[in-house]
Amino acid sequence: MKFTKDEIRRGMTLYAVTDRTWLGDRTLEQVVEEVLRGGATFLQLREKELTGEALLSLARRVKEVAARYRVPFVVNDSVELALACDADGVHVGQRDLMGRDIRAIIGPDKILGITANTVELAMAAQQAGADYVGAGAVFGTTTKGDAKNLSLDTLRDICRAVTIPVVAIGGINAGNLLRLAGTGAAGAAVVSALFAQAQPEQSARSLRVLAEEMVAAYG
Repeated sequence: MKFTKDEIRRGMTLYAVTDRTWLGDRTLEQVVEEVLRGGATFLQLREKELTGEALLSLARRVKEVAARYRVPFVVNDSVELALACDADGVHVGQRDLMGRDIRAIIGPDKILGITANTVELAMAAQQAGADYVGAGAVFGTTTKGDAKNLSLDTLRDICRAVTIPVVAIGGINAGNLLRLAGTGAAGAAVVSALFAQAQPEQSARSLRVLAEEMVAAYG
C-alpha cells in the first residue's frame, strides 16, 4: 500500500509502537486492532525479543490488521524484515544507517523513518530520503535502555530545521502529551500508554484527542 506525503504526515498524529511484554493472555493482533479502532494513525512493529520465522509470521499478521484500517505499517530496524513481509516501510536508528543507503534498498515507494536526536542528524535524515524523523526520548523511557532525554527546545529546533514531519517519542502519555504543544511535532509516538493499558481502545481514543489538540496548537 502506497501512502502520500500528506497521509504520512497525518499518520504521525498518534503513532503506536508495539510491545508484547504488556499483553498477558491477549495476542498482539487483538490489541493492535483495539488500538487502531480507537484511533491510532500509524503503527510500528517493535518486538526485539523475536527473530526469524516467528517475527516474520507476526509481522504478516499485524500487517493484515493495519491494512484493514488503512494505517501505515512499518517495522523497526530490519530492512530485510520490512521487505520480506512487504511492510509499508521501515524505521531505523542511526546505527542501522552505517554504510547503507536505506532508501536505495527499499525503493522510492516505501516509508522510511529515521531516528534523529539533533538538528544535524535530522537534516542528514531528510537528505537520506527519510519521510519522517523520530525524536526523543522527550520524557524518558523504559523501553530503550540507552535513550537519552531530549529537551523540548531541541525538539522544537529539529522541527524547524526540516520540512518532513517529526514525531516525538519517549515516555509520552495522557498526562504529559500536551506539553509537546508549540514544538512543531507532527504527533506523538506511544508505547505503554497504549499497549500496557487494560482498555487499549479507550486509551487510543483519549490520546488521539490530545494529540490532535497538541498538533493544532502549533503556530
